[in-house]
Amino acid sequence: MVISSERGDRVADGHDDPRVEANTRLTATTGAVLFVLLAAEGVTLLSVGSLLSWHAFIGVVLIPIAGLKLATTGRRFVAYYRGDAAFRRKGPPHPILRILGPFVSLLTILLLASGTVLVVGGRAYDNPWRTIHATTFYVWLAAMTVHVLGHILETVRIAPLDWTPRASRVGSGAYRRSVLVAVIVVGVAGGLLVQTKVRSWHHGNRGDRFRAVQVRPTSRPGTQHHPATAPTQPH
Repeated sequence: MVISSERGDRVADGHDDPRVEANTRLTATTGAVLFVLLAAEGVTLLSVGSLLSWHAFIGVVLIPIAGLKLATTGRRFVAYYRGDAAFRRKGPPHPILRILGPFVSLLTILLLASGTVLVVGGRAYDNPWRTIHATTFYVWLAAMTVHVLGHILETVRIAPLDWTPRASRVGSGAYRRSVLVAVIVVGVAGGLLVQTKVRSWHHGNRGDRFRAVQVRPTSRPGTQHHPATAPTQPH
């Protein structure tokens, strides 16, 4: 639980090490931002055709933020298994989350990587990357649902702590806030840069569908369809 003392707000996880607390807070805050962005990305799935630009934009914004989350959780993982006393005192996640964590990380990387290939590579990479992207999403969604449910209470409890007046009393709250804002800015910049490619790809797909309608046979069953010929010019 969260307690207040003369040392300021602190999560009572059985440790006082500022490195562990700083890592916990940055992980939780980054996770909260990811949750909001993933929810927004889910909304675009309701109509990907008309919301493709938004889908790609949010997907690119997610990349550096997800990278930060992988870095903070990776830091805890490495420190714990290297025998760092402070991280050992904090202890590992729940066994289910402990097993699921690497799969969530790998699926997240594959999901974002396949989406990036589609955005940057354009229609030339439509297959098999669209199939990979879609298939990975369904597996990722199942794993991520369990992951979010397992961490939601901790995230809600800890994420706001770095945005309170007492944040600096645990490590450097200003530094952690700056890191998070920086990766968001990088993500937004990247999302804006790819919009030209997304519009080109989207318009190309619409053009293909339009041409397919134009060449669709319109003759009735039982009648022979003759291709139209250009009128001859009078001499």
